[in-house]
Amino acid sequence: MPTPLVRRFMRHGMLPQLAVFEAVARHCSFTRAAEELHLAQPTVSTQIRKLSDTLGLPLFEQIGKKVYLTPAGTALRDGCRDLFSAFGRIEDSLAGLRGLEGGRLCLAVSTTGMYFAPRLLGAFVERHPNVEVCLQIHNRAGLIERLARNADDLYVFANPPTGQEVVCQPILPNPMVVFARADHPLAQRRRIPFAALASEPYLMREPGSGTRLVACEQFDRHGVAPRVRMELSTNEAIKQAILAGLGVSLLSRYTLGFDTGQRELAVLDVEGLPVERQWQLVYPVGKQVSPAARAFMDFVRAEAKRLVQDPLGRAAAPEAMAPRSDPAAAIPAPLPRRGLAAAA
Repeated sequence: MPTPLVRRFMRHGMLPQLAVFEAVARHCSFTRAAEELHLAQPTVSTQIRKLSDTLGLPLFEQIGKKVYLTPAGTALRDGCRDLFSAFGRIEDSLAGLRGLEGGRLCLAVSTTGMYFAPRLLGAFVERHPNVEVCLQIHNRAGLIERLARNADDLYVFANPPTGQEVVCQPILPNPMVVFARADHPLAQRRRIPFAALASEPYLMREPGSGTRLVACEQFDRHGVAPRVRMELSTNEAIKQAILAGLGVSLLSRYTLGFDTGQRELAVLDVEGLPVERQWQLVYPVGKQVSPAARAFMDFVRAEAKRLVQDPLGRAAAPEAMAPRSDPAAAIPAPLPRRGLAAAA
């Protein structure tokens, strides 16, 4: 039986109010919370006011145009995280009893992973139509922050973080190659020295990007610095800049997705490339993996090559798209690796 001190939380309508509060606290914005929840902004304001009256403390303060949490709001936000996590664990347990006749799977991937993750999730949902799925797309820094908060069920990294204890499961090859426009002078050359690449205008991803991390590692390894022409925050923006003749860039082969019509691009045959990486499913050590997440990992082990790698190979068939030396990469034995993960 709830104690008198917590009975106020049992009042009718309190749980929806907490959901509204969590969204406002996360965004520090009533407007963005209203958009996320598909509510009118006055409705959000009313729910927050009722919640504040019930608790007897102000939860937000507005200074100028910015919204800040009060000390009471900060305490309630932390409690909401624990509460909603508990609800998630309850639902995961019930989903296991249902035999995946329900449940929820939240997958967070990098901006490059967006080219194949929807295909994997779509095929998984066809097999388990009652599982609700959610896909979050962030750069590497955003993924690491979400992993630290345990905000999702599973994460897809090309370079898992080294500062956290995680379980890693390789799922797909992720070769990194240099893209240029098909009519670039280097497109017809073989075994291009890396120093020649360093003399070309370079298109760099933004700080916090895993693609940028790999590129900087390669330039440092060869003892040269890139001639950065501009920094761009998405792979699609870099691809369009390449097509505009603004430079070259080291990107994941998956950046091209499954579009067989991208004959305007070429993969340069640079010495020491491609850089072989592996896409990996990652989750924190000690995490209670839900039945839906466990089923998804089993599904990916069995079906990822058929769904992603084989179609990608067919999409890259045109000569303009094929690197001069691109050995077929096999998917490694999919054994989870516990402990501090080295960058893959």
